[in-house]
Amino acid sequence: MPTDPPAPPRGGASLADIVRRLGEIPFASASDVSVGSEDELQSAVLGDASRVDLPLTIRASSFYENAMRRISSGAASEKIGSGIQHYLSDNVDGVWEHSWVRFSAERLNDAARGEFDSNLLERRADPSRGLRSDLHRFRVPGDDSSAVRLPASAVIRLSLAQAIGELAAMGRPAPANAIGLLQHFGNDNTSPETASCYVAPLRTAGGQCGEPTTRETSLRYLLTAALAGYANDSLGLHASGQDLQVYFSPHPPMRLAELNDCVSDAFYRELFMNPCVAGWEDGQAKHRYMELCHQVLSRSRLSAVAKLREAGIIVNDLVLLPVFSSISLANNGTHVSFGSRSLTHALASGTSEFRAADEKRLGDFVTKVTEHFLPLTTGLYSAAPMRLDFMDFHPERALGFLPHQLDYSNLRQLWQQWKEKARIGIFGRVATPFGPRLVDRFIGRVARLRGDLVVDGRLLDYPVALLSTDRSPALNGEEGNSERLKADLTSLGVFDERMSLYVPIRQRREQTMGFSGFEMRHHSLFESFTGDLTPAVALEALIVALALRYAESGAYDHRDIPDTPLVESERRFPFFASAIGLPCFYVHSRTPNRLIKRILALTDGVTLSRRHRSYLKVPLDGWRLALLAVLRADAPDLVEQYGGEALLKDCERRITAPSEYAAGPRLTKAIVENAGASNAWELDHRDFGEAAEHYYRNTLRARHLKEAFTELARVVGRHDGIAVRPDELRALERALTQGRAREGEALRTVELALAAIASEAVRVSRA
Repeated sequence: MPTDPPAPPRGGASLADIVRRLGEIPFASASDVSVGSEDELQSAVLGDASRVDLPLTIRASSFYENAMRRISSGAASEKIGSGIQHYLSDNVDGVWEHSWVRFSAERLNDAARGEFDSNLLERRADPSRGLRSDLHRFRVPGDDSSAVRLPASAVIRLSLAQAIGELAAMGRPAPANAIGLLQHFGNDNTSPETASCYVAPLRTAGGQCGEPTTRETSLRYLLTAALAGYANDSLGLHASGQDLQVYFSPHPPMRLAELNDCVSDAFYRELFMNPCVAGWEDGQAKHRYMELCHQVLSRSRLSAVAKLREAGIIVNDLVLLPVFSSISLANNGTHVSFGSRSLTHALASGTSEFRAADEKRLGDFVTKVTEHFLPLTTGLYSAAPMRLDFMDFHPERALGFLPHQLDYSNLRQLWQQWKEKARIGIFGRVATPFGPRLVDRFIGRVARLRGDLVVDGRLLDYPVALLSTDRSPALNGEEGNSERLKADLTSLGVFDERMSLYVPIRQRREQTMGFSGFEMRHHSLFESFTGDLTPAVALEALIVALALRYAESGAYDHRDIPDTPLVESERRFPFFASAIGLPCFYVHSRTPNRLIKRILALTDGVTLSRRHRSYLKVPLDGWRLALLAVLRADAPDLVEQYGGEALLKDCERRITAPSEYAAGPRLTKAIVENAGASNAWELDHRDFGEAAEHYYRNTLRARHLKEAFTELARVVGRHDGIAVRPDELRALERALTQGRAREGEALRTVELALAAIASEAVRVSRA
């Protein structure tokens, strides 16, 4: 533990006093921790352009008709028309990401029809309010009244109701809690989203920390994939030339980005912002919120350009203006939430001296401490590899939302480091693109300027961690600080106070969520449920436990991690450096952050920067190893609780031998092999992106399903009430993995997944 004395508390009771009010330290034992997760999934409809909803909707739209008319009259550029035509016509694989599907409502059984009708109500809880005012969006133009069109998220939810109804009709009723699982299938801004079907303990008797979460995630994904397969036959999608698939993919599709360059922001929202017909109480209000998010983030990308000029990164008037419609909301990730039984009980019982204001103060402190440790998971356990060409190295394009997330000093340092890392040097000097794409493409090819390969591109194209202002810190422990920051950011044109604040770690408060804990929102893609998700969950729970230990012991308090934008930016710098794959980052030599000083003291290879006066140059891998050293030194008993030395050794291997163990390099290698190349530099941005999408949609999807069936077999093997032969399981796995599951096979997989989820929910509730 640190030897220098802690700073005095800001005022009132210290954090140590606040923790003592609880009677026990939250997260001090793995048995105190419960875990839930949310997965944002990529959806795609496979089929010919003449049969799939998305291309049909575009061709029938007034936007397309008006654009073609203006182009033919010479009033608009032909580039717009050629771009749209290219999107519609040049789709060799017939994959239409985020397309809706069309089917006849007559195919719905009574259970599914009831769910469908309730989702079309203005208010689900009050049928007297009548139907939604946007019903026309869900009717197929020019078809009979029974033909409907819905996004994938709503279809998956309907498929679950349809399956429950059909099993009942066949005399094989689903588990009693199956209908309750409907609420766990919803939507994100664009993508289908699923939430934990039951809250899992961090560990069950004799098991490994994180295993129950992995099992629940696997079974839930298996159920989701099986529901998509069941919908293909039960709702007649396959027969009409549509095949729905869902899988894990972190980036917006390449073709979606190209279409976005050709359409207005309003038309993009019409096509891709989810209408929220998957169980929302007031779906239209939620849809308006989705549209607000898109409008704000699109505007925010433009305001970032001004910040780059203020930071001195843009030094002339040659600026590549961002497209006004941002596709960042089509990113997909996984959120992992940790709850504390002791915290939740203290707040819910009303008998403890521990109050909501204490929860806020303690939670903000834990969040700040945990942010220092984010590089231990980013790129090592989850990742989203992305190639950038030389032409992409305009700062206003490459830096994305980072101008809103880092202090100007750190932003300049990051950009300088990134340019030096990238392969954009000519005779030892860094070259950046000039602006005209033809010129930049010519220079890039002649000089063999390859651009860069980043570890987690999703974290660069999404506002993961909005920076506080001098007046309104977000994590100083005071009630209402987030609202004050949102108001400040709104006045600066960066955000909108009606939206939830974007942060990498969000406190989950008992009075609003029903439990007290923390949500990790920075995970992109886990290549393996068992190999990556399981240890990541255990490691992050351990880090939260360490932060609470610091609070209880008085080792650190809020004032030891000052609430200024510069200090906030400084502790998040290594997080973004991890996402890019930078070898180093910078820390001010006189930083007031005592926790950073503690970590620096254990970091090998720290030197005084020659370029940036008063700054230390810190090797990223040295910092990561120092973080592990802090865990070993400051909480050996907690390490033993959460996985022992084996957990830290696994993380250490990912740091010291990344090509073999770290998630980012492993995913990159798989994508490159999928493309038939020998290394990532043989592929440009588009080729790498398409190869990644193909890998996620096929190979990785099959791997995730294989892991899910393995978990299903384990549950079946210890539960006598689920009767299935091993050869039947293998046949179902082959059918679903290869996308050839017939209605009976898909329904059988749904039935088994529901039974396994019900069985595990009962088992963990008793643990």
